[in-house]
Amino acid sequence: MSDILKGRLPLDLQRFAVAPNGGHPVANTGDYTNAYTGEHEAFDSQNTMSPQMKEWYNTEALENARKNHYFTQFAKKIPLPENHGITVEMRKPNTFKDVPELVEGVIPDGENFGYSAIQATVHEFGNYTPLGKRLTMHAIDPVAQDAAEEMGAAGGDKQDRIARDVAISGSNVMFAEKVTPATGEVPEVIVYPYYRGSLDANFTLKSDTVNRAATWLKKHRAPKINGKYVAIIHPSVSYDLRKDKDWIEAHKYAQPGEIYNGEIGELHGVRFIESDQAKVYRGKNLASDSRTLTVNGAVSSGATTITFDGGTVAEHALKGRLLLLGDNGEIPVEVSDNTATQITLKEAVASAVADNAKIYPGEGGKKGVAVYACVFLGKDAFGMIDVSGGNMRLIVKTAEQVGGPLEQYGTVGVKFETGGGVLYEERLLRVECGSFYSNVDEDTDPE
Repeated sequence: MSDILKGRLPLDLQRFAVAPNGGHPVANTGDYTNAYTGEHEAFDSQNTMSPQMKEWYNTEALENARKNHYFTQFAKKIPLPENHGITVEMRKPNTFKDVPELVEGVIPDGENFGYSAIQATVHEFGNYTPLGKRLTMHAIDPVAQDAAEEMGAAGGDKQDRIARDVAISGSNVMFAEKVTPATGEVPEVIVYPYYRGSLDANFTLKSDTVNRAATWLKKHRAPKINGKYVAIIHPSVSYDLRKDKDWIEAHKYAQPGEIYNGEIGELHGVRFIESDQAKVYRGKNLASDSRTLTVNGAVSSGATTITFDGGTVAEHALKGRLLLLGDNGEIPVEVSDNTATQITLKEAVASAVADNAKIYPGEGGKKGVAVYACVFLGKDAFGMIDVSGGNMRLIVKTAEQVGGPLEQYGTVGVKFETGGGVLYEERLLRVECGSFYSNVDEDTDPE
């Protein structure tokens, strides 16, 4: 007796999780594309999903999205009405100079009032997944609900990373001081300037750096957010900060009063938000089979090419990247182009490099370790465009709508539009530091 007659029908659920024959149901402006043939078919005249179901799925997705908004919650919302293009001019009033003393009987020259403009362009983002009808009918798990939740989370992550990239694009940067490993204290004599490539795991975020950052915002008259400044930091950075004696003392008897997504505490008038979306600079490996490369033959000062070995590198793969030369990574250079064995530099190397010296990725810190961007900000430091009709929405299509001639699959997708820019440079400070985890954390955006 066959398995079907016995009631035991083998079912490969994963097989039905994708569109048949590798095809994808695509909704166009005026119709759908058939997944088998590519032919177009008109939209259904009747919506086959109840409004209650759509509302429920959207609620699931949007709740998950909002949970992941760490940077977005501090952005000034810039409205963009429908039919007003895709580029927004965000305007801010210029400040006046110091008010001069009047001379009796003399009319002063006065000062013109004006605005500065910052332009930002809206971009559209979206993704979807096909769900086989048999999968949704027979699977033990609530497939459509889970897909909606995950789509919402992915959309929220992407929105927040876009906001993060705006926040870290400001021009003001401060570097954490080097901590003496033996004592855990910041040394009294600090040598400036540092740069990202000189930071390592000993340049952790400490109480003194937080105080310096808060003082910088105060000196630039950055308005506070609900009476405090805000800093958004990576979990690896918060690990170091939580061990600082000033942090421990400040939180011994502190009452919990978190009001923001991800808030973990306060120090020196700064409320700290912890987010794994915070930017980590480390860069991807230089070779397909090696993190670093090796100089093949001594390089003289003033040279513009470097021959290398130590890994398999595709032609042009290093173009535009930053590198650190020398066993301690003391010489930063930028790549113009490369072959499988030679690097051409944009500018001549500043000093000689010995044969067999190491070549490290230069996007991060010393010897290619991870460096973390901590964003300290005041009110309305940056803005994100709030597009009328372009906010994130979940799009659910039933098998009757997009499932082809046999109604075999539906889709769950997410789509939104956004863009943004820095509004007040003087209200935004990026503090870069290392961490105990600098040797193991990966770049958040290695590509």
